[in-house]
Amino acid sequence: MRKIDRRTFLQTATSVALAAGAGLSVRPARAAEFQLRWGFNLAESHPITARAREAAERVLSETKGRVEINVFPNNQLGGDTDMLSQLRAGGLDLFLNSGINVLSTIVPSASIYGLGFIFPDYDAVWKAMDGQLGDALRTAIGKANLVPMAKMWDNGFRNITTSSKQINTPADLKGVKIRVPVGALWTSMFQAFGAAPTAINYSELYSALQTKIVDGQENSLANIFTANLYEVQKYCALTGHMWDAFFCVANKRNWEAIPQDLRAIVATAINDAAMAERKDMAALATTLRGDLAKKGLTFNEPDVGAFRDALRTAGFYKEWRAKYGEELWTMLESTAGKLT
Repeated sequence: MRKIDRRTFLQTATSVALAAGAGLSVRPARAAEFQLRWGFNLAESHPITARAREAAERVLSETKGRVEINVFPNNQLGGDTDMLSQLRAGGLDLFLNSGINVLSTIVPSASIYGLGFIFPDYDAVWKAMDGQLGDALRTAIGKANLVPMAKMWDNGFRNITTSSKQINTPADLKGVKIRVPVGALWTSMFQAFGAAPTAINYSELYSALQTKIVDGQENSLANIFTANLYEVQKYCALTGHMWDAFFCVANKRNWEAIPQDLRAIVATAINDAAMAERKDMAALATTLRGDLAKKGLTFNEPDVGAFRDALRTAGFYKEWRAKYGEELWTMLESTAGKLT
């Protein structure tokens, strides 16, 4: 499995096209017995897209052409809300989406890992999400007639950007119109900071910033880069306020219509691709700040402790502890540390 370096990341669309032209995979003469549609919101140049395409090629090869996965990144099939509806209706077979985002509208507990300032580093993240807490969330997703894959895809620690001013303290967010994804957790957190959060799908984010519907947003550096958000934002506060990742979920009926031996091939390819993508993101974390600075984004490093204290003072953690329940909360604190 190839390693995606910085240059590959910046030129993924070209690399994918060249790979296809070079004949790295040979499509069968006949149509595949099972044709799956896999949708998500990330740009063509994002590492997740490259690894998803890699998984699709592997599945086509290892199933000897019986299963073909068609990958639709960049909101080609609609926004997150639309794709979730398609998934549940069976029109979409596979969907990559954050547990904090629209997936949380049908599985509220899936958002627990996105609570503000809970994970100090990736060691704590993967201990939780590849362990007991992640297993509990995948079980909850399964009860919603969806089939979650075993490994999550890293979408990075999120940071705040604005077009008007630097954000150094929670007070700087007071009254700021900030875009948040569709999901109650984001709205609750930024309200606790005194901001004015507005839920907008990722597909509409760039235009919302460009037309000043909102002044700011928050995302991983990879998303800020691949979605060209630096073109409509000036400042980036390295808050690292939430860690975000994508569950890959399948429509249960469509999934179970595939023979078990073929399902095993698909699941293994997707999970292996997720593990490779995690390494891609870790490597890129050291370079993207410099790349974005060259694009004109001004960085600052705020006091994250002040933000965490503001959430405690506002009763944010107590509120969500009551919503998630003691069992999940205990699992979370076993890796994140005491929050309330």
